[in-house]
Amino acid sequence: MTKIVNHKKDKAGKGSDSPREAEGRAHALPSVRNIGIIAHIDAGKTTTSERILFYSGKVHKIGEVHDGTATMDWMIQEQERGITITSAATTCFWKNHQINIIDTPGHVDFTVEVERSLRVLDGAVGVFCAVGGVQPQSETVWRQATKYNVPRLAFVNKMDRMGADFLRVLDDMQHKLKAPAVAIQLPIGAAETFSGVVDLIKMRGIIFSEGDMGSKVEYIDIPSELAADAEAYRAELIEKVAEVDEELLEAYMEDADVSEQALVDGLRRATIGNHIVPVLVGSSLKNKGVQPLLDAVVEYLPSPLDVPAVKGISPKNEAELEREASDFEALTGLVFKMATDKFVGKLAFVRIYAGQLKKGMNIYNPRTKKRERIGRLLRLHANHREDVDVLHAGEIGGMVGQKFFTTGDTVCSENDPIVLENIEFPEPVISMAIEPRSTADKDALVAALQDLAEEDPTFHTSIHEETGQTIIQGMGELHLEILKDRLLREYKVQANAGKPMVAYRESVSAKADGNFTFDREIGGEHHFAGLTLQVAPASAGVGNTIEFDVSNKIVPEEFRKGIREGIQDALLTGVLGNFAIIDTKVTVIGGDAHATESSEMAFRSAAVMALRAAVGNASPELLEPIMLLEIETPEEHLGDVMGDLNSRRGRVREIKATNNLQVVQADVPLAEVFGYATSLRSLTKGRASYSMEPQAFEPVPPNMTDAILNR
Repeated sequence: MTKIVNHKKDKAGKGSDSPREAEGRAHALPSVRNIGIIAHIDAGKTTTSERILFYSGKVHKIGEVHDGTATMDWMIQEQERGITITSAATTCFWKNHQINIIDTPGHVDFTVEVERSLRVLDGAVGVFCAVGGVQPQSETVWRQATKYNVPRLAFVNKMDRMGADFLRVLDDMQHKLKAPAVAIQLPIGAAETFSGVVDLIKMRGIIFSEGDMGSKVEYIDIPSELAADAEAYRAELIEKVAEVDEELLEAYMEDADVSEQALVDGLRRATIGNHIVPVLVGSSLKNKGVQPLLDAVVEYLPSPLDVPAVKGISPKNEAELEREASDFEALTGLVFKMATDKFVGKLAFVRIYAGQLKKGMNIYNPRTKKRERIGRLLRLHANHREDVDVLHAGEIGGMVGQKFFTTGDTVCSENDPIVLENIEFPEPVISMAIEPRSTADKDALVAALQDLAEEDPTFHTSIHEETGQTIIQGMGELHLEILKDRLLREYKVQANAGKPMVAYRESVSAKADGNFTFDREIGGEHHFAGLTLQVAPASAGVGNTIEFDVSNKIVPEEFRKGIREGIQDALLTGVLGNFAIIDTKVTVIGGDAHATESSEMAFRSAAVMALRAAVGNASPELLEPIMLLEIETPEEHLGDVMGDLNSRRGRVREIKATNNLQVVQADVPLAEVFGYATSLRSLTKGRASYSMEPQAFEPVPPNMTDAILNR
């Protein structure tokens, strides 16, 4: 028995999932899904997003990444390179549910886009390549989702490709990611024979028509050769869910063949609780498996009501506050991204957690302590905007024209303020000098760099103290290349850039003390402060800490803010070569104050000099960023690749064979991998590929430190 269902809307917009009808319905929180599409580069995130938009009726023609026509890859730089650079937001409707989607980049240089998107999403779909399996950036985005406790589905894509192996990817997820991954579908065939999927919930086969972009979904009996496997994997699915869900366990104890509805309900609870990751399978490019993925998003991922109430701090008394997802709560939202739009100007992407954000209302920014009026509100569809009058609790949209908001700021009402936890961003690892080609470009360059820094918290700009050059810092060569390209195309700024440079760091390798007495007359007034600091190495990656181990009599409370600021200033400028100091514990252990002549300025200055003295006594060392390289190369070129890695101070972690390729994982200093793409192409005749992500900072070898510091 075959049943055919057409999931594509007709031209008149009369399909069962018509956005026009859906948009006319009352806003209902239980039917909202805020999801992100996350994955390693080239796993098929954007292709999957394009199919979701097509089948839900949001677009009437499928855009393709390889043609540069993908809706979600709207930047010219994305279309030229065939990669996603900026996270794009859109809204579509499926089976009476509103799905707000953010398609995120896979390239490590743009990991900030994943970080800030996951911060405001309720659920995510992890896309994995059926051939490549779990790849380095897959692990990174998975860790980011775990950090924000985001429930996930997994979609094993590219089952049509030679070497596709669904069960190997499932095993990869369980062992490499330590994910509680459980199959809820099995593929029918693989590579050129892949034709559909087996639904382990409803125990039926699903195949997709070839002629009309896969819009027609046909339900068939499970092929006889897969019947035994389907029974076994369904039994495993029920057991895994029953292990973490008491209600399903009770039903299972009564009857091992639990009902379909009981299984769906139990799987939903287990997924939302992050106890299970349901795994689906398909081929987005061949239009197979996307409609069941949409069904799973609706069935198993949480609505804003299913996730814990958002927590924050009261700026009045620092008491902890909670805001439930409701239109009737006090306004609570988070700005997670800034963008400069040539049509609307400054655009702030905002997630509303509670209350309603209405056009014309006044909102409050607790960071700046300023009130601003909402001029325009937008619903977002990639680079297209739709004006709306209100954004409800649980929705994601855009605010236009807010002058003082930036990434990580809380949106609230002045009479009931709240501060939500900010978003943490990685530090830049690469820098270069940039200068305008003419004096006419000078002011335009400064303004453009300011705009770009507001948009991207991993892009920093500064002025070099000694040379007066403008230095830009980012997450990698591609990151800075894209930014340079945007300066020219979007901002029409002509600029010259130097070669990329490594963003080194400093730290201490021993415990030591340092002191300084500030005793000067400034502007006719005497200023006095004495301070003794102790520095000690902290564990790698924990950052800097500042503590006071001294009584208020010795270092009065009113001067401690200035001391803290002075220490932070000194940590930013470093001692060896003006590089920021990281992973250092600073303790104030002594001081000297005068009853009338001590001031905050004096203690701040003393803190700067005392820290420099302490670090100088603590065997300071220079640190360099270490990158994890994963290289896929044909076996005949493995020797050349290994020899090249050794010449770059690389440390090989492992080598494994997969699909007629050798996969090499190695730690390599960033300073040694500039231009690596060109070298690898030359070594392997263009047959190898690689991905790279930052791992840690490690000490620079002593024989290289002097050369870097020009000593």
